[in-house]
Amino acid sequence: MLNFFSEDVDFSLPRPLKTKKWLKNTSESEGYEIIELNYIFCSDEYLLEINKQYLDHDYFTDIITFDNSEEDKQLEGDIYISIDRVKENAETFHADFETELRRVLVHGLLHLVGYADASEEQKSLMRAKENQYLTLF
Repeated sequence: MLNFFSEDVDFSLPRPLKTKKWLKNTSESEGYEIIELNYIFCSDEYLLEINKQYLDHDYFTDIITFDNSEEDKQLEGDIYISIDRVKENAETFHADFETELRRVLVHGLLHLVGYADASEEQKSLMRAKENQYLTLF
């Protein structure tokens, strides 16, 4: 089950059915099945509070991913996305909003299947995977 919610922002995901299919295909390509994956769209302030409360980080971010999976190769989790950050990042990187949003959507899923982005090498692989799946939308 793949769900999209909004908290404290008036936001509706463009093309939700196509996005669900794309994310499902992405997880299957990585060898995973989506059991329950919730995307929660929110504001900078909302995500900042989550960042402070659960990660002890006092800064804005575009995404926070919580892995609730209990079985191998099955995805369960909550992915919080700041619409404010996505809009700003789209401007910064000269991308359109929907493309940047899809990048963040798949970024969260890739974290859940095991990709990290702490080192430069990991960031490079993560970006390559994001680009690979973005072309399949």
